[in-house]
Amino acid sequence: MPKPVVAIVGRPNVGKSTLFNKLIGRRLAIVDDTPGVTRDRLYAPCEWRAKEFMLVDTGGIEPREDTPILSMMRRQAQVAIESADAIIMIADIRTGVTATDQDVASILQKSGKPVVLCVNKCDSIGASPPEFYEFYNLGLGDPVAVSSVHGLGTGDLLDSVFEHLSFPQKEEENGEYIRVAVTGKPNVGKSSLINRISGEERMIVSDIPGTTRDAADTAIENEKGKFIFIDTAGIRRKSRVEEDIERYSVLRAWMAVDRADVCVIMIDATVGFTEQDSKIAGYAHDQGKGCVIAVNKWDAVEKDGKTMQEMRKSLEESFAFMSYVPFIFVSAKTGQRIDRLFELIVYVAQQNAMRVSTGALNDLLSHATARVQPPSDKGRRLKIYYITQASVKPPTFVLFCNSAKLFHFSYQRYLENQIREAFGLEGTPVRMIIREREDK
Repeated sequence: MPKPVVAIVGRPNVGKSTLFNKLIGRRLAIVDDTPGVTRDRLYAPCEWRAKEFMLVDTGGIEPREDTPILSMMRRQAQVAIESADAIIMIADIRTGVTATDQDVASILQKSGKPVVLCVNKCDSIGASPPEFYEFYNLGLGDPVAVSSVHGLGTGDLLDSVFEHLSFPQKEEENGEYIRVAVTGKPNVGKSSLINRISGEERMIVSDIPGTTRDAADTAIENEKGKFIFIDTAGIRRKSRVEEDIERYSVLRAWMAVDRADVCVIMIDATVGFTEQDSKIAGYAHDQGKGCVIAVNKWDAVEKDGKTMQEMRKSLEESFAFMSYVPFIFVSAKTGQRIDRLFELIVYVAQQNAMRVSTGALNDLLSHATARVQPPSDKGRRLKIYYITQASVKPPTFVLFCNSAKLFHFSYQRYLENQIREAFGLEGTPVRMIIREREDK
């Protein structure tokens, strides 16, 4: 189940971007007194009551204006409304209820989505001013008085929003299911793979890019284990993304990677490696996810005795920044090596969650530093006192040393390779944190 999405809408210049920045805790949206500064939708994660949801800032809605920019802004806001699980409508107490506010409220009522009315710029502490009660006329229920500049009332606002949101159950988050995000460019066979795995036509399959829009979950149980496969929209270059709905679909695809344990990054065997494949894989690597590169449509490739070996070598060079990642050549159409794919997913998930004892790590450290001396600079040599594992998913190791400046990146890579050689950790990134400690 994906994170809930909450959209902030309203007419221009009522303080939508100011509230957006206040709720997410950083200045992401540009704030200015000029109407129409925000045009595209902005997305950012927001946390409240130890739960996270996606917050969307939109451009101002002017239903009665038909200039090209305003009509595009209105369309952007409309897509946000259609995609949201709940909506915050902002009005301005200083101007009172305007005809545009009434038009926006009417649009939101027709959408059928739960709406929380926020009356902004209530900057004084104490009882609400008499003009606050005028906003009941919009027919959106009890308004919430807020000052987005000072943060007054934002807690009450989020409490009201939370009444309309549902979050993933902890059993699913911490249960025995392995969450697998199937990602890649459009038309590499992601939906076909899900259909083959599930044994039914769960997803629409078409040669038209952009057929899959939302990130849909499919629960699978078999002799290999329990899985939740997340089919995602194809991720194209930003310059190629034109439709509003596709922009939202791509966001859902990135969010699917965030909540997955393992990412199956699909590549079209008939096309080969592209720059966009490296960007998708790089995002999964940065998020610390276990990864498998699945080369699909292998049945459509003309082969001789060396075809797989040559393509594997070429892909290993292209994915040199992820030297730990395993490759598998599959066909979603014929089912070739799908059983092996399940085994690889289970293995990579176990590697991503592996914990190594501190004693074994320090024995390895002694052996590695004796084999290759730590670097030195101007007569001062790096001393590594201690190593321990701090966390999993991905495996994260903390090293205590006398000088972080002396701990060159190449020596970090050497130690990482020694850890992988000794303990495996195939298919998962490894994090190394350097801590400086004074010489005793």
